[in-house]
Amino acid sequence: MTDIRNVAIIAHVDHGKTTLVDEMLKQSGTFRDNQQVAERVMDCNDQERERGITILAKCTSMQYEGTKYNIVDTPGHADFGGEVERVLSMVDGVVLLVDASEGPMPQTKFVLSKALALGLRPIVVINKVDRPDSRITEVHNEIFDLFVSLDATEEQLDFPMLFASGRSGWATAEQDTIGTDLKPMYDLMKQYIPAPRVDKEAPFSMLASILTADPYVGRILIGKVYSGTANVGTAVKSIDLNGKMIENTKLTKLYGFKGIERIPIEVAEAGDIVAIAGVVDTSVSDTICASSVEIPLQSTPIDPPTMSITFSVNNSPLAGLEGTKVTSRMILDRLQKEAETNVAITLQISENGENFEVGGRGELQLGVLIENMRREGFELAVSRPKVLYKKDESGQLLEPIEEVVIDVDEGFSGTVIDKLSQRKGDMQDLRPSTGGKVRMIFYVPSRGMIGYQSEFRNDTRGTGIINRLFHNYQPYKGDISSRINGALISNSNGEAVAYALWNLEDRGVMFITPKTKVYEGMVIGEHNRNNDLDVNPIKGKQLTNIRAAGSDENIKLTPHRQFTLEETLSYIKDDELVEVTPSSIRLRKKFLNPNDRKRAPKAGS
Repeated sequence: MTDIRNVAIIAHVDHGKTTLVDEMLKQSGTFRDNQQVAERVMDCNDQERERGITILAKCTSMQYEGTKYNIVDTPGHADFGGEVERVLSMVDGVVLLVDASEGPMPQTKFVLSKALALGLRPIVVINKVDRPDSRITEVHNEIFDLFVSLDATEEQLDFPMLFASGRSGWATAEQDTIGTDLKPMYDLMKQYIPAPRVDKEAPFSMLASILTADPYVGRILIGKVYSGTANVGTAVKSIDLNGKMIENTKLTKLYGFKGIERIPIEVAEAGDIVAIAGVVDTSVSDTICASSVEIPLQSTPIDPPTMSITFSVNNSPLAGLEGTKVTSRMILDRLQKEAETNVAITLQISENGENFEVGGRGELQLGVLIENMRREGFELAVSRPKVLYKKDESGQLLEPIEEVVIDVDEGFSGTVIDKLSQRKGDMQDLRPSTGGKVRMIFYVPSRGMIGYQSEFRNDTRGTGIINRLFHNYQPYKGDISSRINGALISNSNGEAVAYALWNLEDRGVMFITPKTKVYEGMVIGEHNRNNDLDVNPIKGKQLTNIRAAGSDENIKLTPHRQFTLEETLSYIKDDELVEVTPSSIRLRKKFLNPNDRKRAPKAGS
């Protein structure tokens, strides 16, 4: 039996866990000396590399001095918490990585609370200690305070500490010493994190925690083997959390992990993390086991979605020109596939079968899904996000509240406090931070945070940092004013003309450039006032054969405002949609005809 340690590495976004795993793989000899390896090799998804965040939990495995370490790289963002909760059930200990300058952040708190609730013992690593603005002693105290606030046990509070530079590839137990390699970290994991507590003699049972797909062998489930052994070809069954039978099947393929690759194996042993193929209907949180097993393995319940977006077919005049997947059947099939593999997402179909309401953890998670669909060739229209309310036993309406942690320069703090107060935010804490900054903590309704990200960036000249985390449900806080300015709406179909846009600049900020295709009902800019205004962006200059010096103005356009996908979702009002295609993102009104827009409020739609 191999000596095994199953460990999850948890940290806030951009605190360096994926970079640290890179160095662990290199120092364990997983890669050849001359092997070409991409930076942040664990971020294999295009969006992960572009955004610099981990979205999907991933397993890797390495051998170091006779011990096998199964390492799980977890997402740091709370929007992907469904991934975190599942994978923590596979491991026996966690390494908590904290930035030596920023200290514990909201997502650190989120993932750590899940780990402590499961009784896992953490090792704390203060990373980036070589930063010039590091404040190691204060961060150490903040980590201890965080553990106390999360009701850690005496055993969990007695956590060992390492100081590291993941990018430089070293860790040490001494605060003022520069290390040479990651051996202290490997040694501490072997000594402090227990080996898997499993029963080798009992019948085979395994809890599925991650679902992926392979074009050659179909669905692949990754999970930890809790008891017994299984070989390729072994007959197994799968049962859900209530013990209800799902299917009988054979294990057609078994895979272990070596570095970032899946390698075929013949036997799955208790305590190891493996991947299996051969299942059809089994999903995450289900138990795959021998036929004699009747009691399922317990899985962590998943927090419910707090926000939803309605997906529908793109029915604009430009529909079908840029995408290859445009029908409601294709969109539904793709959303059902996503809901099957991502347990943090819910899917509801409208009565007419044309609209699909997708619930998720936040704008980022839903934005990542829309971006993935866009890259796959889909065209669709999506609505403004709306929060999901609940009612308590007395029938009182409850809404989701987020804990918002903000780091800004002192000069911008007044503006931020004012804006969040308007959004029904309650300040919980305000304290000075490093480098002339202040850290503020608010409890804000989730609906109040929709659309605030870009406003915050403008208010703080791009220097502020904002982090959000679901806190709890509280009684409804009352109405919150949304975007004040109205929209500039095209009243014609065609291509925008520079002369027309130049004449419209007095009316507001433009979202489009000359030569952009426009249609009636498309939002082309933001009006200076609070009402919507229909304008003509394709009107050209009347040409005559008379020329005079100074009569032809030199047209110089103000740069237009560009949105990211997430920014458009939070910018639009309830009567607007975002049209998403593989090559364009457009804003439009739900009703393209101006007469239909006037009738809509009277009809109550």
